[in-house]
Amino acid sequence: MSVAVTEEPTQERRPRRRRPWYVELPVMITIGLVIAVLIKTCLFQMFSIPSGSMENTLQVGDRVAVNKFATLTGWTPEPGEPVVFKDPGGWLPPAPESGNVLTRAVHSGLSAVGLLPPGDDYLVKRVIATGGQTVACHGSTLTVDGQVVTEPYLHPGDDSCAGMDFGPVTVPADHVWVEGDHRSDSADSRYHRDGPDGGAVPVSDLVGPTAAVVWPLDHFTWFGWSGR
Repeated sequence: MSVAVTEEPTQERRPRRRRPWYVELPVMITIGLVIAVLIKTCLFQMFSIPSGSMENTLQVGDRVAVNKFATLTGWTPEPGEPVVFKDPGGWLPPAPESGNVLTRAVHSGLSAVGLLPPGDDYLVKRVIATGGQTVACHGSTLTVDGQVVTEPYLHPGDDSCAGMDFGPVTVPADHVWVEGDHRSDSADSRYHRDGPDGGAVPVSDLVGPTAAVVWPLDHFTWFGWSGR
């Protein structure tokens, strides 16, 4: 006895209709911008080194990645860390406007989403002392809380004081004392001792620790997750 098997008609799958490029392109751009903002806010933000004050650790034109994740997870600055901070006021001369209104607006927008480094009102220096510590420099010897600080990162030919004696200075709470590695070419905390914070930088002005030099590739340097 044979049994007839009836095959059900198969439904042909219609090819998925692809969206036109003028619809996909804005979507892709939007997704890219959202990802860039998340990276800038939660992971890393790029900054450009404008001067030689941190040579030879950082060179003019280097692009450094600042660890924003550290600042979101309770990071506190420690002596020895290179950090990026916003000008606390009067450290940098007024930057001349470059380009026209349109190019400045484009740069500002790309900086806001993390695709370009921010403006010229940020600096990078090394933390020497933190709130409550005392810092002094006499002759060629730098001390923090009376202990001599060894500085292997100094620019060749420089010593710790570079001809500028001062202190002891007590760093205010919630502030840091910062100096450049190229000590003889760095207008840092030493030069601003007459300011409202005695040369110290408020912790609230710190963007975060520098994690790495990422460009140019032959300058690549990994400082560590905490910036040291």
